[in-house]
Amino acid sequence: MIELFKLISLPQTQKIRKIIKIIETLEYECLAAPGDTLVPDLPLSCDAFYLQGLLKHITEQYPDDKEIAAAVESYTAELQLGRAAGDDCRAVCNKIRHALYRHSGIQPSEWDLIAPGTRYGMQPVVQDSRQKAAEYAAGTRPYYPGLYVYAEDIRAPFNLGSLFRTAEAFGVEKLFISQDCVSPDQPRAQRSAMGCTGFLPWERTHLERLPADIPVFALETGGTPITSFPFPQQGVVLVGSEELGLSAEALKRASAGVVSIPMKGVKASLNVAVAFGILMQCWTASLQ
Repeated sequence: MIELFKLISLPQTQKIRKIIKIIETLEYECLAAPGDTLVPDLPLSCDAFYLQGLLKHITEQYPDDKEIAAAVESYTAELQLGRAAGDDCRAVCNKIRHALYRHSGIQPSEWDLIAPGTRYGMQPVVQDSRQKAAEYAAGTRPYYPGLYVYAEDIRAPFNLGSLFRTAEAFGVEKLFISQDCVSPDQPRAQRSAMGCTGFLPWERTHLERLPADIPVFALETGGTPITSFPFPQQGVVLVGSEELGLSAEALKRASAGVVSIPMKGVKASLNVAVAFGILMQCWTASLQ
């Protein structure tokens, strides 16, 4: 990591961009240990003295920013009392990073968000994720037998990654994707999947090759309201393209019906990944 005195002497724009990258790295590093780990025991790439000096310089750069001042003051107080832990360090880094985005005019995208379970390089690092990965490797990943998803022609990597993450979270056994779906290996898909492409079995296939002898139903408009739909104990749900919805061929395959999410707003439209999340909560709730 660049020495503090060299960092401070950089031109303003270059310095702020460099500080943002440092803060981002520290946030990822905080996720590599349980949140209650004390700061001196965190696997950070700088020591507490460096971080305090960096925070002090940031407050001097933006003396009128009350959000930065409050975050640094709270963290410093906990640090002096010997109580500052990983969650505290991550919180102050997160607040400052977004404040610096604002001051520098940078518009963060969804892939700039740092969520629990990831580190720089996209791999799960927290204990819970490591344990789940080990369980999957041992063939004991928890899931609902017979719960399948078929994603047809999903074009946006972010949406496909979100489908993977949601499907894994709700215990889907396997996710099938059509030939024209974006690749799950695409970097943005990997980012939004949060490593779930490594936990959740998936296969690129055709509609006619879906598992036989179990119900197939579709998530689409114009069907039975989700609150009264008779969800099967096992089955395949078909989820369609962001632009065109499900194809006529897919709808013909949905012998167990079409389920819809009632909406009241002016647009009456949901992102495909959001709609899928609502469906999975209702489907798995019906299995309890």
